[in-house]
Amino acid sequence: MIYPKIPLAQSIIEICKAKELHHIVISPGSRNAPLTIGFTNNPEFTCYSVADERCAAFFALGIAQQLQKPVAVVCTSGSALLNYYPAFAEAFYSQIPLVVISADRPQNKIDIGDGQTIRQENVFDNHSLYNANLVEEISEGNDVKIQSAIHFAVIKKGPVHINVPFEEPLYETVDDISVHTKIIDFTLINKELESLDIFANQWNQAKKKLILIGGCNPNFMQQSILDFLANDNSVVIMTEVTSNVHHSNFITNIDTIITPFTEEDFINFKPEILITIGGMIVSKRIKAFLRKYKPQEHWHIDELRAYDTFGCLTKHFQTSPNVFFNNFIPKIIPLESDYLQNALTIKEVRLQKTKIYLDKIPFSDFKAFEIILQNLSLHSQLQISNSSAIRYAQLFAIDSSIEVFCNRGTSGIDGSTSTAIGAALASGKETVLITGDISFLYDSNALWNNYIPKNFKIILLNNGGGGIFRILPGHKENETFNTYFETSHHLTAEHIAKMYGFKYEKAVDEKSLKENLEITLNTEKSIILEVFTPTKVNDSILLDYFKNLT
Repeated sequence: MIYPKIPLAQSIIEICKAKELHHIVISPGSRNAPLTIGFTNNPEFTCYSVADERCAAFFALGIAQQLQKPVAVVCTSGSALLNYYPAFAEAFYSQIPLVVISADRPQNKIDIGDGQTIRQENVFDNHSLYNANLVEEISEGNDVKIQSAIHFAVIKKGPVHINVPFEEPLYETVDDISVHTKIIDFTLINKELESLDIFANQWNQAKKKLILIGGCNPNFMQQSILDFLANDNSVVIMTEVTSNVHHSNFITNIDTIITPFTEEDFINFKPEILITIGGMIVSKRIKAFLRKYKPQEHWHIDELRAYDTFGCLTKHFQTSPNVFFNNFIPKIIPLESDYLQNALTIKEVRLQKTKIYLDKIPFSDFKAFEIILQNLSLHSQLQISNSSAIRYAQLFAIDSSIEVFCNRGTSGIDGSTSTAIGAALASGKETVLITGDISFLYDSNALWNNYIPKNFKIILLNNGGGGIFRILPGHKENETFNTYFETSHHLTAEHIAKMYGFKYEKAVDEKSLKENLEITLNTEKSIILEVFTPTKVNDSILLDYFKNLT
């Protein structure tokens, strides 16, 4: 077997192998040559070459998102490392294990005017769970730092940074390793769940309990727990499209339910106890509601973190929802309440009003999402970009066999396509990315990737700009708005598709969308379906929808 001659590179490779960090995304460069040589010549690793560092990091993020195991990204020195930051921040807030390994110049070459050299140590400090700043010579201290970084990525579920100084020559190889690395077996301490009696007493006295579930991995919660809670008359469960939990009593379209509420409706719906589970919440309306009409108690259930999103957090249970509810449910005493039934009545009214409205509107973003989401392949995976796309998706029911993901950690548009490609590769499932035009164009280098599965499909909603700005306060039809907010354009994906070998279809109305959507979902080749919608109609159709719900 071929090994890099530099002992420090050997240590990193041996530790990654021992810690079962098997997926390595490499951004081509010279300073990281010892690592590239070591990883690519070892059958223990699956390596990928992605030239654009920002895309590479999000691609790795997508793989880690699916595997729920750490994935490494490896780069050369200099500004290459900084391009990893958007994905690094997303990994931090979405709690995805990502290991950044950056090659660096030796310490005596920093800040002396050497080329491709920046201050790399601690560069991600604001969002890094652990910074392993190594020294050039092999040492037990280095080995401990490397292993600690990988350990933190796993147990704390997030990004870490390992910075590795290499001196030239960088490309020399040997047939045998010269290092003997001591592998640390980190001891995990399981916390005992505290007594829940006091909280059960509060629960059993409250007639209005709201459970709000944000982004979760599929099968994150036991269905038996969800079924029990869904049938409690005093409990309303609201779920976001990325929650990946399902029951007929769940309120899945939050904004549709609460946007038309009057002051009296809000007061009647105000919960006494709020439980939150999962990742970041998309709905601005539910956040505004809970910030104004604060519950008496807000409990968040998560093994690691609790954000005081609504300014009323009273308890963080540092355990998994399954452990919590398996201990909590036996203490629950049923009580009479009309909280759930009232919510289900509203849900049915909104459903009927939505159907009437959709039947009469012209072709638009809203109509396109209805058609697309109703026709996705069962048991497939749906990746959704940020901005308008995720908000439209929140308004419709999606089949329970479909897994749904979105980069809601930082809610940026910058890596949605790259993440979706990594996720598609790791999951092996037919994967559809629904994205807007600005998000797609911003991350178009994502398609410069040799690992795109044939069953990866992009549905691109092109409304000629950042349509979300038309539904936000401050929209005025003038040059400043069109140029600096909406970023109006006349670009299409047709030539991008051709350049990267994607099949290309387009739709301009309901008829062509239905026809070409069927082609898209049944083709066995990577494909882009570009759906053109009317720029100046989309916002009014969406805003009028909420006015027609009562």
